Amino acid sequence: MLMFDPFFRDFDRLTQPLLGNATGTAAHPAVMPMDAWRDGDQFVVELDLPGIEPDSLDINVEHDVLTVRAERTAVAQDGRQWLASERPYGVFSRRIMLGTSVDTDNITADYTDGVLRLTIPVAEHAKPRKIAIAAGKQQHAINA
Repeated sequence: MLMFDPFFRDFDRLTQPLLGNATGTAAHPAVMPMDAWRDGDQFVVELDLPGIEPDSLDINVEHDVLTVRAERTAVAQDGRQWLASERPYGVFSRRIMLGTSVDTDNITADYTDGVLRLTIPVAEHAKPRKIAIAAGKQQHAINA
């Protein structure tokens, strides 16, 4: 699982003044802060999506890429005189490269308190296993 790519993080930081702020549009999706870690036989990914309606979340896997997409609609203007508008609205999107060592058929998702938690199990073929070694008439098990 590709955890992060420093080139793209720096690229995003450098291009933000040229392409706009964190407000998401169809052309420039807003950022979803993410934590990812391995916990035994599974990977866990948490994405911060405060204020997102669960119905607006879309999660899909194609080949070895997991894509999370969400949308936060802007508040109706209704004659408001804005003093500050810093919360991003629009489309949020994040792609995660999974690789071949995960079981994409059994990914689970839970959205609680504005945090989307994805649990991605390690594929059986990628889990550590013992291999028996035959030496003459004796067999010894070792960890692979």
